[in-house]
Amino acid sequence: MTATPHTRPGRWIDGWNPEDEGFWERTGERVARRNLWLSILSEHIGFSVWSIWSVMVLFMSPAIGLDFDAADKFLLTTVPTLVGALLRLPYSYAVTRFGGRNWTIFSTSVLLIPTGLTCYFIQQPGTPLGVFLVLGALTGLGGGNFASSMTNITSFFPQRRQGWALGLNAGGGNIGVAVVQVVGLLVIATVGGTQPALVAGAYLPLIVVATLLAALRMDNIDAVVTAPGAQLEVARSRHAWWISLLYIGTFGSFIGYGFAFGLVLQHEFDFTPLQAASCTFIGPLLGSLARPIGGRMADRWGGARVTFWNFLGMAAGTGLLLAASAMNSFPLYLAAFIALFVLTGVGNGSVYKMIPAIFAKQAEREITSGRDAVSAFAQARRLSGALMGVAGAIGALGGVFINLAFRASFGGAAASGDAALATFLACYLVCVVVTWAVYLRREPAEPVAAPRPAVAEGVPGA
Repeated sequence: MTATPHTRPGRWIDGWNPEDEGFWERTGERVARRNLWLSILSEHIGFSVWSIWSVMVLFMSPAIGLDFDAADKFLLTTVPTLVGALLRLPYSYAVTRFGGRNWTIFSTSVLLIPTGLTCYFIQQPGTPLGVFLVLGALTGLGGGNFASSMTNITSFFPQRRQGWALGLNAGGGNIGVAVVQVVGLLVIATVGGTQPALVAGAYLPLIVVATLLAALRMDNIDAVVTAPGAQLEVARSRHAWWISLLYIGTFGSFIGYGFAFGLVLQHEFDFTPLQAASCTFIGPLLGSLARPIGGRMADRWGGARVTFWNFLGMAAGTGLLLAASAMNSFPLYLAAFIALFVLTGVGNGSVYKMIPAIFAKQAEREITSGRDAVSAFAQARRLSGALMGVAGAIGALGGVFINLAFRASFGGAAASGDAALATFLACYLVCVVVTWAVYLRREPAEPVAAPRPAVAEGVPGA
């Protein structure tokens, strides 16, 4: 049946059904792509603001009247990660209540507060650590934008194209981690390490532009709106927790390393701020670009298969980091860390592709039992969005673990990151086992688990 969507005030589109190929070819794809690019812009800025303290800590020195030790600086990179992770659930839910366009306007414009305050206080000598911890918590607002953006975009695209669309959306956002570090590098290289306010100040006009574009060109669609309780419904599926664990291993590693990399180089190899800043952006940049590739690979070969081999690669990369540390070889250490960043990006894309596949398979089973196809796939999109919020929130907590582990490791007697790296290696091996045991071992030929009445249990090999 041909979809007949219609518009109403507030840039709402009712009757959105991207699974209808006729509607998709006529207008759906054009509208979805426009919203995708604007979503990427807003999410990109959100990631930059969220990770801005990975740059600010490099500036903190007696030269600007801010003398903090390694433990304090790792704490400053931990707080934004924690707050951003905790906000992902309510941000994901907010999209389903207020609409993607409406929430994007709010969640982007509110970033003016932490960015403006950071711009001011970072140049005030003698500012106590507590003030910066509050500012770090406020920049965590940018971390919630990922969940709301992903929940919104997954509803715009048909299931067959969600791997690429979600990978592109997430990768474009993730790259904000690298871009803010490039901005920091440019500031240090041109005016020295005493003007950190320029980094934050550069984002103030960009936030205004992104907010205006969202208001003028984005759309709300009824497909993203869901009744209260969708997140609780998804949480009853054991696969919601398996996927969240895997996402801790991929995205938790990406954002945790993104925040900590500069400090690790400073304390592992005694780098100056300029030396550290000249390297820190490479890993997050390549990891962000790898995310849509991971989504495309998952579209072709299955999310679980890509995820399984990816975690094996991450374990090998971490082992190589430990070897490089033992040899005190910076070139090998940098190469291994960059490879690890790339693998986190690929894994981010493959794990997230598994989410809509779970509910798409559930919808297909319900259709064969007589359910209307439109309502079945609409529910699949809503539950996919809810699980993306749950997995995104829990996965981001992995970044907190990364920073706390480095804080403890560098604060110990050895004053190196080896203890933290050994812990990460063990975690990646656990993820290898989980991916194989839950998604690959039992039914490699038919990747559909037994259905449950309310929520899909998972799609082994999806």
